[in-house]
Amino acid sequence: MVVLAASIISKSGKALVSRQYVDMSRIRIEGLLAAFPKLVGTGKQHTYLETESVRYVYQPIEGLYLLLITNKQSNILEDLDTLRLLSKLVPEYSSLDEDSICKTAFELIFAFDEAISLGNKENVTVQQVKQYCEMESHEEKAHKLMMQSKINETKDVMKKRASELDKIRMEKGKLDKGGYSSISGPRVIEKTFSDMNISGTGFGSGSGLSGIGADMDSFASKPKGGRPSAAATAPGKGFGMKLGKSQKTNQFLESLKAEGEVILEDAQPSSVSSRASPLIPSDPITVTIEEKLNVIVKRDGGVNNFDVQGTLALQVLNDADGFIQLQIENKDVPGLSFKTHPNIHKELFNSQQIVGAKDPNRPFPSGQNETPLVKWRIQGMNESNLPLSVNCWPSVSGNETYVNIEYEASEMFDLNNVVISIPLPALREAPTVKQIDGEWKYDPRNSVLEWSIILIDQSNRSGSMEFIVPPADPSTFFPISIGFAASNTFSDLKVTGIHPLKEGNPPKYSQRVRLVAANYQIV
Repeated sequence: MVVLAASIISKSGKALVSRQYVDMSRIRIEGLLAAFPKLVGTGKQHTYLETESVRYVYQPIEGLYLLLITNKQSNILEDLDTLRLLSKLVPEYSSLDEDSICKTAFELIFAFDEAISLGNKENVTVQQVKQYCEMESHEEKAHKLMMQSKINETKDVMKKRASELDKIRMEKGKLDKGGYSSISGPRVIEKTFSDMNISGTGFGSGSGLSGIGADMDSFASKPKGGRPSAAATAPGKGFGMKLGKSQKTNQFLESLKAEGEVILEDAQPSSVSSRASPLIPSDPITVTIEEKLNVIVKRDGGVNNFDVQGTLALQVLNDADGFIQLQIENKDVPGLSFKTHPNIHKELFNSQQIVGAKDPNRPFPSGQNETPLVKWRIQGMNESNLPLSVNCWPSVSGNETYVNIEYEASEMFDLNNVVISIPLPALREAPTVKQIDGEWKYDPRNSVLEWSIILIDQSNRSGSMEFIVPPADPSTFFPISIGFAASNTFSDLKVTGIHPLKEGNPPKYSQRVRLVAANYQIV
């Protein structure tokens, strides 16, 4: 260890650029540089001086000093040789004035690093240092040109599609002006997407739940035989033009997929209609009960945070069906607290567990949007209440790290679409999976291994996975993120009946119940 630092300072001792090659605090290096001008005498021919702890090897360059700080045991001849190399490099990157030195500070530091490694001079020339810093690569240029050409081709395809869609709109406008009317494909798509939007406004002016997926929902239908809505029984037929993809565009998309990008395919009218149809309620009234988990578990045991937040939301299709009250019941859970909407009758809710409006002459809002009526929270739960526990055991053996992961699921819930995401160190290729209960997928862009189990029930309450990666620190595999859904909740809240406020039979209704892991991590 010879060179401690390489610096460029002003005559007054102001540090312009300084590169340290040993662990040294900022106060220490600033003190050494500030003391140097006081030690330099006038009229002396030699270009080094020593103190009790370090040696300064320097060279004046116009109004500045190029300075090496070394230990006293270093070879002075090698230090002078290093100083001569640095004095040739500085004019290559900067003018010899303070402003120019500060503007090119990083270029000078990179050049110093090529000339000095771990305090020792590298056997390089000025031209080699410049070449190493530029690092010009023919392969990189070719790759950039190829990617740019693919981008340009994709832009051309997009322009052609846009012009074709403009022509279709113009022809459609001419037909409408001529007195013709038709149900076209784009209209069906637009209506379908509006039906899919179930992010509602609140009862009065609050905000509601959004993104309720039909594949996770549990429908507990009450009196059956409800008449399906017109949109569910008679979907419109589309006659829109189908635009195909060019071969070049497909090749570009495939190359992006190979790099780990997620490509969203174009939605066709038929597929959109089929996906949207389960979301269209078949009953006049739909109740959605959802609980979200926010859990942070320590890797060595114990829980940092365990928070359950629930919402009861109501969707009424017709105004006439809005004059109702909901009778609910729930399990007695410690730490459970409710909060009702301001327009809900709180005394009625607290005494009889009935969700009804303060003003009985005011119906619940109707339409395709959901209205949140009741929210609740459960706090103070411990590790024994976790729906899913995950343990990770990394161990280094030689040039490999063996990682064993196991899960244990609670008897309380059957979990759907479980995904356990384990962060990995940067890898050149996918990890070697030796054993797994379920399926796995490696995301090279984010360096994450995803372990998927479609369903966890009585048949597979526990499972494990083992994979191998190059040597890595055990903390690399944390935090582990977990996602899942279930068809029952901690509070076990449900609607047991609907009471009409006006004469007539109770309207038909259905309810959706689910538990989702909003933020579930092992840290």
